[in-house]
Amino acid sequence: MADGFSTPLELPLNEETLAAINVHLSQLSPQDILAWALKHLPALYQTTAFGLTGLVALDMLSKSGHPIPKLIFLDTLYHFAETYELVQQVRERYAVDIKVYKPEGCKTIRDFELKHGEELWEKDEDTYDFAVKVEPAQRAYQELEVRSVITGRRRSQGGDRASLQPLEVDETGLLKLNPLFAWSFAQVDAYIRENNVPRNQLLDQGYRSVGDWHSTQPSREGDTGERAGRWADKGEKTECGLHKNFFEMKSRAKLEEQHIPAEDVTTASEVAIPV
Repeated sequence: MADGFSTPLELPLNEETLAAINVHLSQLSPQDILAWALKHLPALYQTTAFGLTGLVALDMLSKSGHPIPKLIFLDTLYHFAETYELVQQVRERYAVDIKVYKPEGCKTIRDFELKHGEELWEKDEDTYDFAVKVEPAQRAYQELEVRSVITGRRRSQGGDRASLQPLEVDETGLLKLNPLFAWSFAQVDAYIRENNVPRNQLLDQGYRSVGDWHSTQPSREGDTGERAGRWADKGEKTECGLHKNFFEMKSRAKLEEQHIPAEDVTTASEVAIPV
């Protein structure tokens, strides 16, 4: 092996190997990081909400000369119409297999609200995040036997992403590759335009980042963050739950189902984590 890493990687990774991989990947371009991933990462998929960075990664993969990894799209049921239109554009442009996962037992908003009540995102945002993103993602990973995923996260997006590494291992053992971790928004935007990559039409209507319609609004005067307009009334919230600790999110959701006050989340997560 030219880079010294097994093909595919032998799991689980120890800290020393993970650190060595990140030193190696940090010196590569996003295209070369993706090429490395196609060679080394087992059972590789791309998770995407069809944001700009994920679309850049998809376009790069389409030009790699290798089959494109299947996509996993988490349909919260509350996406904008423009997002669903983009999904179809991507399917037609890249002829890629998109695996769609919705909240458990739900096909429509009505199904979801009969099960969880109306405006769950206002009443309990953690339970909402678990129901529409975290649980469907874990179900997808289990059913599809996913071991590695490509994400669209970047350091310049700020918040919990500011110290992002090229490759991470989460608490479930899932490998998360962040091929554009070091790119700025300007680099992403330039690639999109130069390569005529499909993009969400809402980005031309004042939106900087697009999520669910109920928690996304156009950026306001003075907003500077790349994800301005997302969770604008939620204080310090910067993530939808997909990249938070799975066991903590699962524990919170279970406590809510049982109507037990989650006074000590740390203790609950420790109980949920298998030894």
